[in-house]
Amino acid sequence: MTEHTPATPLRIQTLDVLRGFAVLGILAVNAAAFGFPMVAEMLPSQTPHLNAPGAGLSQWVTDTFFTQKFVTLFSMLFGVSLFLVGGEKGDPAKSPLLKRRLFWLAVFGLIHGSLFWYGDILLLYAIVGMVMGLMRSMPARRLIRIGGGVTLFLGFYQALSAVLWPSPSADLAEFFSTDAVARSIAAYQAGWPSGLIENLKAWGIVQGGSLFLYSLPTLALMMLGLGLFKLGFFHGRLPRHYYLTMIAAGAIALALLGLAQGVERAAGPAEGDAKGWDLAALSFPIIITLGYASALILATTRMAWVRKVFAPVGQMAFTNYLTQTLIMTALFSMPYGPRLMGQMSHAQLWGLILAIWALQLIWSPIWMKHFRMGPFEWVWRCLTHAKRLPLRRV
Repeated sequence: MTEHTPATPLRIQTLDVLRGFAVLGILAVNAAAFGFPMVAEMLPSQTPHLNAPGAGLSQWVTDTFFTQKFVTLFSMLFGVSLFLVGGEKGDPAKSPLLKRRLFWLAVFGLIHGSLFWYGDILLLYAIVGMVMGLMRSMPARRLIRIGGGVTLFLGFYQALSAVLWPSPSADLAEFFSTDAVARSIAAYQAGWPSGLIENLKAWGIVQGGSLFLYSLPTLALMMLGLGLFKLGFFHGRLPRHYYLTMIAAGAIALALLGLAQGVERAAGPAEGDAKGWDLAALSFPIIITLGYASALILATTRMAWVRKVFAPVGQMAFTNYLTQTLIMTALFSMPYGPRLMGQMSHAQLWGLILAIWALQLIWSPIWMKHFRMGPFEWVWRCLTHAKRLPLRRV
């Protein structure tokens, strides 16, 4: 394999397709964090509607096919975007632009997380992106060795911890009262200011934990993503058997994960019947993610409909990510909405997921037909360049 360093086109369609695929998949995981308070993730046995029809199956689908896979892909693609925006490390024009872009991303993250939804990832990306920006001129193989090595090491550590200590939620339960989830739901349903205060408390915990626990894994994924980009992986330039091998490895990992998750779900909520092997199997999303990406890259280079479906969603991924928050928080936690926090089961949440997918798959190509970029992308870019940029297509 040889590195590819030709001039990068303005739009690389495979990146747009993968980014669109990733932002849609992220919603499938985030939906539960919108519909239930943060403490429910720590105390799954207290989550409402655990025995509702279809709840077990919907959670199995989410954990098997979506959890950690799409945010892993999005983190890798973010590492690529840092290089596309900032160029080489010593670029006198692009380097300041990248710093301003990350500064405004942090501002978006602060507003998004503190006022709307505690699960914001933009602030983490902005902070880690500053560090990643210092490494963007590394050669492909070094980025892959470091990023891939750290990712696999952390995966093995997480898997070993899951098997040795298979019930972390039982330990966390000691720090919360038995009605912690119910009290949090009641605070959201009471409207503001109690709902805002509850979100702020959760945001502080999540952001603090993210910076402490996820900075290194996120940095490693950004490095790995940029290394693969420089090697030509995301362009579809590698020999076909490399992609087929990754697809096969991802399918095997997906089958093992589905089996382990099935054993755990069959035992009931928080039973621990899988002895931690379900969590261990979740420790290597990178294998499944690369399988997903490989399949989509091959499809993108061969089937025009894949590009037409997913590329517009990816071209306005920032807008679609924030729009998902605006829709879901309007339904579940904002005072001007019905405040459905804790009122829907996991299976019912999938109805909303499918509806938002359909909405964004329909509206993204319509918008991109008339405009150069998504509305939030435009605001972000105008702030970065400190001037008003054209939005409408000529």
